[in-house]
Amino acid sequence: MTTRTAPLIALALATSTLAACGSPGPVEEPPLSEEALAAVTQSPGAPTRPLARAADDLFTLDGLGETRALIVYHGGKLAVERYAPGYDETTRFVSWSMAKTVTAVMIGMLVADGQLRLDAPAPVPRWQRTGDPRAEITLRHLLQMRAGLEHTEAGDPPYESGEVRMLFLDGRDDMADYATAQPLEAEPGERFEYSSNTTVILADIAARALTDSKDRDERRKAVADYLEARLFAPLGMASAVPEFDRAGTLIGGSLIHATARDWAKLGELLRNKGSYRGEQLVPRQWVDEMIEPSPRSPHYGLQTWLNRPLPEGEEHPLFPDRAPHSAFSLIGHMGQYVFVSPTQKLTVVRLGHSNREERIAMLRQLADVIELYPET
Repeated sequence: MTTRTAPLIALALATSTLAACGSPGPVEEPPLSEEALAAVTQSPGAPTRPLARAADDLFTLDGLGETRALIVYHGGKLAVERYAPGYDETTRFVSWSMAKTVTAVMIGMLVADGQLRLDAPAPVPRWQRTGDPRAEITLRHLLQMRAGLEHTEAGDPPYESGEVRMLFLDGRDDMADYATAQPLEAEPGERFEYSSNTTVILADIAARALTDSKDRDERRKAVADYLEARLFAPLGMASAVPEFDRAGTLIGGSLIHATARDWAKLGELLRNKGSYRGEQLVPRQWVDEMIEPSPRSPHYGLQTWLNRPLPEGEEHPLFPDRAPHSAFSLIGHMGQYVFVSPTQKLTVVRLGHSNREERIAMLRQLADVIELYPET
């Protein structure tokens, strides 16, 4: 080594050492709050601190909307429970379209009772007139959102949509009458089109299976009593409150209220194939039907969203790239979810208020929670 080279090597070593000393290093995450840690139970089935962090982010990160309630059950045991200020375990949350899955459960019970047939023409009197092509619509078509009836779920302006007109405008007094009056725009069974109006038709079919009366109070009582006796009471969903229109028809596509804990009970019931504490409340075969992909929509079963992949480029309401394809979910307007993943022994309830852009970001964060649980 020459005398000239040695100082250059020393300078290089000194420079690299100084650079290393000045390196910022890994960014430290802020400490977890007591509230974040308290939301996680002692045996959550996943690493406590990462779970607390992922759950906390749902409540605190910007751009996700407002998470008002989060419940995680793993293996039948409570893992996480947390509420935003102003909400708690007694708060009844509106279902929005999560009610559709409850309606499907009720229809399944009536099928099991022998009151309805899945692949028979839907028993809608208006459609049974001679020459009416709607007579080809089956109960399965309705449940899979492929009845073919003319419909626009979300219009611009909003008051032009079929859903808004049924719920709030000219159809509000007798929603089933409005929904069943729509003409066909596609052959029954040929096309998937999401429709809250279709679920009201199912609710009306359920009411007519339970009572011959056209009196609104009798119709309301028949359905409310059936849901209470066969589902809500045995499952312990004491907070559940279904809403009815002026004709006594359950607003089965949109309006059932219940606490986050009770929505979790419904998710757990479906995770366990309709069984609760040794009692088969919903036929196991029916739950299997509910999560079987439709021939026209691989991500939809019977009034239930499936975590199955869609063709490339199509937007998915869940996250098949980050959770098992066997998972499924109740989904409601503005970000209501009861996500069920049987192979992870997982039920996750997220309730709140997020617009479309916020929901996309929020779902990525919700997937962070779900990914902490391995498949078994």
